[in-house]
Amino acid sequence: MDGEAQRSVSFRSNRRGERNNQSPYSKDSEGELFSPGRLPQDYPMKIVWKKGFIRLVLVAGILWMMLILIALLFHVWSCQSSVSFFSAICNKDSKVFTVLDTMGLVPKPQHRCPIPLANDPDKVVIPEGRTHDRLVKDLFFVMEDDQWNNRSQTAPLFGGQESWSQREKSFKLNSTMKVHCGFIRNSGAEMAPSDIKYVKKCRFVVASGIFDGYDVPHQPSNISLRSKKLFCFLMVLDEISLKFIKENVTIRDDGNGGKWVGIWRLVLLKHPPYDEPRRNGKIPKILLHRLFPQAQYSIWIDGKMELIVDPLLMLERYLWRGKHTFAIAQHKHHCSIYEEADANKRRKRYARPLIDLHMKIYCYEGMPSWRPGGKTISDVPEGAVIIREHTPMSNLFSCLWFNEVDLFTPRDQLSFGYVVYRLGDFFKFFMFPNCEYNSLFVLHPHTREHSSAVEWVKNLTELSGKGSGMKESRGGLGLWTPYPGKLDSVVLPPVARTSKAG
Repeated sequence: MDGEAQRSVSFRSNRRGERNNQSPYSKDSEGELFSPGRLPQDYPMKIVWKKGFIRLVLVAGILWMMLILIALLFHVWSCQSSVSFFSAICNKDSKVFTVLDTMGLVPKPQHRCPIPLANDPDKVVIPEGRTHDRLVKDLFFVMEDDQWNNRSQTAPLFGGQESWSQREKSFKLNSTMKVHCGFIRNSGAEMAPSDIKYVKKCRFVVASGIFDGYDVPHQPSNISLRSKKLFCFLMVLDEISLKFIKENVTIRDDGNGGKWVGIWRLVLLKHPPYDEPRRNGKIPKILLHRLFPQAQYSIWIDGKMELIVDPLLMLERYLWRGKHTFAIAQHKHHCSIYEEADANKRRKRYARPLIDLHMKIYCYEGMPSWRPGGKTISDVPEGAVIIREHTPMSNLFSCLWFNEVDLFTPRDQLSFGYVVYRLGDFFKFFMFPNCEYNSLFVLHPHTREHSSAVEWVKNLTELSGKGSGMKESRGGLGLWTPYPGKLDSVVLPPVARTSKAG
């Protein structure tokens, strides 16, 4: 007991000694003593500094990300801007733009949008008289093929074999003009007497065309009773298409030589003048004023389309409201004819070397590549819908446009902008948004895909020797006629492929 008590007292004494030996102070990082219950004097500043630095880094990071985001948004906006200075900054080929487009951050143009139509076709006021042109007053047409008259060829050509000098002269405007405009005497594309008699009463025309049996007529919808009485609905076709339609659609005979499919009056063109069906299709599309000379107003729609807007409302929207005489839609993807030519080659729409030759001629003659802020919204139209008042100037434009299609490739979208360029400020037209164009109709697929051997040609040597049979014999002859200029040194403008579509 005494021994245990002694050890207990000794242990407590040692513990007290240890506690007495422990210092009530601690040292900070600089070796200065401080009480454990008290913080160093600079401790609050250090905490503030550490938190402030973290906040500064976070704020700087956020500002930097916002700056990058603003720069990216500005890049996207500049590509959509109509201001030439900003749109020139845009680089759609850049990796940044491609990544943004892939992420879905680049706004896409609307496919369809509302058309600002008048409310009621019955209340539309039709203008009296005709629109008068400032410059061209009288327009006459060449009717004879001089080379055929000289017996240098076996049959007259529909386009009349326009010479380079005649072509150049046709762009020099005067009050009275005489130009080539198809329909050379005895060259084909004749209408039946019963159809000629019928169309003489047609002042307002909705026209379409089917060639080589690629489509069947599609009945328009939303047509008012007033428009049904006012308009002639004329479907122009060749004999192959008429046979195909008879086999697939019910045709009504009116007993006076007229054939009808629903609202459409079928107008047969006998003896198509071209080897290429697409080129034959340009006759009613572009030269509608020659086929139906009594027409004052016309609306052309391609054969694969079903019109879903009242035609009287279309005339009011696209012609009368803005006092226009020619209206056509902007192409969805391309603004430059050189872009469109590149797309045509990629999609094999015609022989690639002949498209290049076509573009080299235009480039040699000064046709610039389209740029934002220029005189036109675009140099490339969607030609499937054309709305016209047939004035002398409007008809002259159509003649010159057709002459280019006759001389070169049948891709009329390549020639439209060139003719606009050559006529300068004298030809005024309305190019409306593509999204409105897509709201005018329902698009139906062709009954079959068009294809011809010439579309697959990659170089001119393929068109010689055994391949000479692929050459057109009655159209596109300007591509085979020696051109009065040196084209070898012509370099086509660079093309930015803005879309996969052609």
